[in-house]
Amino acid sequence: MRVAVITDTHFGARKGSKLFHDYFEKFYEDIFFPKLREEGITTVIHMGDAFDVRKGIDFKSLEWAKRVFFNPLKEMGITMHLMCGNHDAYYKNTNDINSNDLLLNEYDNVFTYSSAPTEVTIDKTPILFIPWINEDNKEETFKSIEDSTCDYAMGHLELNGFRAHRGCVMDHGMESQLYHKFKRTFSGHYHTRSDDGKIFYLGNPYEMFWNDVNDTRGFVLMETDDMSFEYVNNPYQLFHNIYYDDTPHQLFDATEYHNKIVKVIVKNKSDASAFEKFIDKLYDVKVADLKIIENYDFNNGWVDENEDVETEDTFSILNKYIEEAEFSLDKSQVKALIRSVYEEACELV
Repeated sequence: MRVAVITDTHFGARKGSKLFHDYFEKFYEDIFFPKLREEGITTVIHMGDAFDVRKGIDFKSLEWAKRVFFNPLKEMGITMHLMCGNHDAYYKNTNDINSNDLLLNEYDNVFTYSSAPTEVTIDKTPILFIPWINEDNKEETFKSIEDSTCDYAMGHLELNGFRAHRGCVMDHGMESQLYHKFKRTFSGHYHTRSDDGKIFYLGNPYEMFWNDVNDTRGFVLMETDDMSFEYVNNPYQLFHNIYYDDTPHQLFDATEYHNKIVKVIVKNKSDASAFEKFIDKLYDVKVADLKIIENYDFNNGWVDENEDVETEDTFSILNKYIEEAEFSLDKSQVKALIRSVYEEACELV
């Protein structure tokens, strides 16, 4: 039996931004639901963070989530198994109050898993579903994992040694050894794809921040007999890097950047007037946001044109600063604190 697996959909992200949700909706209308119809999918597994803001969701974003995602699933007769992620839980130390249980009671096709791990059989294959682990359910979760006879596990896990996002490998999460008893473990939480051959982070469906640019996203089709899977990629981008190298403005077609978030990285600009005409073309097509990077660093020189500018997002810069700083504190704990503050700040933007 073939099922669809998706994770970290983050409905209500970026304060319910219309720009972002129009971009999300294009993925669901053009890619996700057409593929489910084509494949005859009757079961969807969601590995957590269905919603974005742990403290609540605005009415407009909730209406959007129901209209675009939950209602079509019900209308198509699709059963969904939904685990609680850290963004779904109101408190950080317990999953007892969470958005999935409170907002989706009207959907009899949606089964939620909020606190304790649960063994669920899908087409004769038992799978251990593991919600977000915190102080409240940690001991019960570890015991359930140790006692489980399932060959496969799925959850919303924060494990060391995997990419949290491009340019950042998690080093202050839980150890992965406990999960090596399973033939395969699949997880949400990290938005970029990463695996060690036994544990697979499948990544989220779409770009949400600058550190996602050019990092392939989508969802997964999975066979329940052996848990083999294939990615269904999302071809749509919201964030774009454009490299200006005295590029002739007459030959530059800016139409694809309408309503996109754009960063122009300047390598060479010998004619200021020609550069302004190039930039005007972007404004004329109504980009959603435009940033210009002149590529000048603060070490009395120009940035090497081969340097990967794309990875220098805010969180990567903060991590790099912590690594290079000289202090006696545990740097992994400092990174964890900064990550928590950074994620909370992103929820306000």
